Amino acid sequence: MTTEHHDHACGCHHDQKPEPQKSKYEEALSKYNLDIDDQAVKDAVRTIIAEKVHENDTPEVKRFLFGSIELTTLKTTDSDASVMAFTERVNRFDSTYPDLPHVATVCVYPCFAEIVKDTLEVDGVEIACVSGSFPSSQALIEVKVAETALALKDGATEIDIVMPVGKFLSGDYEGVSDDISELKQVCGEHAMKVILETGDLVTARNIKTASIIAMYSGADYIKTSTGKEKVSATPEAVYVMCQAIKEYYDQTGIQIGLKPAGGINTVMDAVIYYTIVKEVLGEKWLSNKWFRLGTSRLANMLLSEITGQETKFF
Repeated sequence: MTTEHHDHACGCHHDQKPEPQKSKYEEALSKYNLDIDDQAVKDAVRTIIAEKVHENDTPEVKRFLFGSIELTTLKTTDSDASVMAFTERVNRFDSTYPDLPHVATVCVYPCFAEIVKDTLEVDGVEIACVSGSFPSSQALIEVKVAETALALKDGATEIDIVMPVGKFLSGDYEGVSDDISELKQVCGEHAMKVILETGDLVTARNIKTASIIAMYSGADYIKTSTGKEKVSATPEAVYVMCQAIKEYYDQTGIQIGLKPAGGINTVMDAVIYYTIVKEVLGEKWLSNKWFRLGTSRLANMLLSEITGQETKFF
């Protein structure tokens, strides 16, 4: 009798949900190993660079990397005329180098989405806009929503937003998650990249935590940096993000893309990122859909190495 009574009481007790339900991100974080040692990450990256990079330092990989570039102009001095000229170079590249892949994306501020859409003639090049009060992400959510919706209306096919880093660092994971989720709702079917600003997150644990929150909140890609802070993409940050993407894929079956951006200064930097992705995530991520590089500087450098002569096309 007593056990029956206990079971019944217990059943009611659970129906009343005395404990607050774990939020999506808390539920998620509990499934991942967040105790990552920064030194262990450095050592793993050093090993990959020492043992694997040389085999990827090839013309084929460089051609692939060129096709993964998100050709970016995010300058205070950008204008309708300069962005139009920038986009026309992408058109001209296609006819000048018919044997080379075109860049993956043209990335601009939202006020230039329409110019790019009207100027771009190359099939398969995406139009990405940085939105949500880039690069600080410090704006009311209503402003971020409006800016994102307008960018999409004007022709953006992809949106890059910045995670609210201040909220993250003060432990407001719910606020971070809500922000990202709300902007993903605006994006709908359009790919949304979430910039973690890894240089400001500092530790491997923070980078992994931010990666998981972003993915569970709706990110289609996670991206290292805006390029506007002191520290941008690093091999260590990319390694940790790849680990998070892999574990997320193992948990959910959902494939998330990766975009190192900011501070990609040499062809070797790009080859290192390619190698880390190949070693941690594998071939499934080695396509210009799942692996992107946010840079402009790199385009001419890669082109020079591919063609064997100093080339300043972009």
